[in-house]
Amino acid sequence: MTRRALVLNGPNLGRLGSREPDVYGATSYAGLVETCRTVGRELGLDVEVRETNDEGEMIRWLHEAADASVPVVVNPGAFTHYSYALRDAAAQRTAPLIEVHISNPYAREEFRHTSVVAAVASGTVAGFGIGSYRLALRALAEELDA
Repeated sequence: MTRRALVLNGPNLGRLGSREPDVYGATSYAGLVETCRTVGRELGLDVEVRETNDEGEMIRWLHEAADASVPVVVNPGAFTHYSYALRDAAAQRTAPLIEVHISNPYAREEFRHTSVVAAVASGTVAGFGIGSYRLALRALAEELDA
C-alpha cells in the first residue's frame, strides 16, 4: 500500500545548486525532488514535493496536510526561526511531521539556533546535506509503521 506524504520547502530552497553551494551543496532543487520521490517509492510513500517563498502558502499546505492526515517532511527555511504562524499551523498536525534542514543550524549564525517549529514536530533531522531528506523520509515511514 502506498501512502501519501508531502515534502514542503520554504524560502530560497528553489535556489539549491546555485545558492551558497558551500553551505547547501551542489544538488539542484530538481535533484532534491528526484531524491525525495525515489526514496519515497522505496519506502512505499507517494511523495509530493513543493517549494514556496510565501509564508501564507506554506501555512495553507500545512492546513491541507492536517485536514487530510497527510504526513509531512518540512524544511521551513528562514521561517524556522521566527514564524509563529507556521509553528501554529504545524502544531495542528494529525500525522507525523519531521522538520528537516540541509545544514546544521547549530553550527551557523546564532539566530539560526532557534527553531519555533521543533517543539511541535515529531522530530528534526539536520546537517546531512540532501541526505537529511532521505533520513527524514525514513523516520517518517517508521513513524507511520509504529
